Amino acid sequence: MTTAAVGTPGSLRRYLHSLWLLSARDLRVRYTTSALGYLWSVLDPLVMSLIYWFVFTVVFHRKAGEEPYIVFLISVLLAWVWFNSSVNDFTRAFNKDARLVRSTAIPRTIWVYRVVLSKGLEFVFSIPVLIVFAVFAGAHVGWGILWFPVGILLQVVLLVGIGLIIAPLCVLYTDLERTTGLVLRAMFYVSPIIYGVSDLPSLFRHIADLNPLSAVFTLYRVGFFPDQWNTRTVLIGAAISVVLLGIGLLSFRRFERAVLKEL
Repeated sequence: MTTAAVGTPGSLRRYLHSLWLLSARDLRVRYTTSALGYLWSVLDPLVMSLIYWFVFTVVFHRKAGEEPYIVFLISVLLAWVWFNSSVNDFTRAFNKDARLVRSTAIPRTIWVYRVVLSKGLEFVFSIPVLIVFAVFAGAHVGWGILWFPVGILLQVVLLVGIGLIIAPLCVLYTDLERTTGLVLRAMFYVSPIIYGVSDLPSLFRHIADLNPLSAVFTLYRVGFFPDQWNTRTVLIGAAISVVLLGIGLLSFRRFERAVLKEL
């Protein structure tokens, strides 16, 4: 069954029910087999934030970002963990459950959507950490916080597009999994995480606009730091995300049969 099979209300309900079951299974396995459980959702970005906060506020006198810097970091590091872990899981999305992928009658796009949903729920579960730090650090919250859910939606669009491209290609070209890891390491530093887009020189700012994560992170930050808003960045990032989604849908349809043969 191909992606076109989700057409009738009944088939759509079954698809969504299956998507929820698979995502809930991922979360259940992650939390019930770990002693720390929920804490793993926040421990990584929390430790990263504290390290960068210490380096750039105690060791060096930074010129990038805004105060409170710990909120400036956490407001996007949580989203970065969602992005990074999802893309890593995309590289193994089909190989991990190859037998089930071959035998199921559910459209195979579900193996990409499942990753986005389960990792997205972990992101939502980690938001209280951002709230706690914003309260204790005395961060000002403005009307821009209404852009936060828009940031979530835009990140979903971006991740689905990337996942539909990467997941089948990693089955056909196994070296792509390691290449993806290298690209993600580079993306951490070229994305506005430890700095903002406005901190970059003019030339690099235009280049940063081509990174759709710049738009996503802007939407997450603007509620706490209104000066981080950049209409150009958001519009370009949103457009690129939609284009990637379209490419992903087309490429997935093209490679789906070859992936099933390879599995």
